[in-house]
Amino acid sequence: MWRSIEHDNDDNRGGFTLIEALAALAVVAVALSAIGMLIGTNIRATRSLDHRLTLLETTRAIVSGLPGRNELELGRMSGEVAEHRWRIDVIPFSADFVDPSKPSPWIPQSVVLRVQAPTGEILRIDTVRLHRNQGSSQ
Repeated sequence: MWRSIEHDNDDNRGGFTLIEALAALAVVAVALSAIGMLIGTNIRATRSLDHRLTLLETTRAIVSGLPGRNELELGRMSGEVAEHRWRIDVIPFSADFVDPSKPSPWIPQSVVLRVQAPTGEILRIDTVRLHRNQGSSQ
């Protein structure tokens, strides 16, 4: 026994239309683009952090290799360590609240350390040291 089944071509179609497929591809493309941008940002941030950490570790090595407090003289010293250029300036400290005419057992001095990475990034450390005044009797 044969049965004749009639198909209604308009109601029983399967699959997707071309527009639906293009819309789905557009959504996937936007999602992949967003993921790619996120990965790119993450890579740049990681690289920047790596450069900064290298600069900090090199600066730490330079500071540990500097002469002792009493051996550090007024003036400028410079050098290069692991392709990082460094310079240290020891200069008289000047501020409104320091009166150089008053006798004191201490002489304040500014110490400025500047380290420049091969990438051009600069780390600068400013500090003040107190140097014993040899002419003071206090």
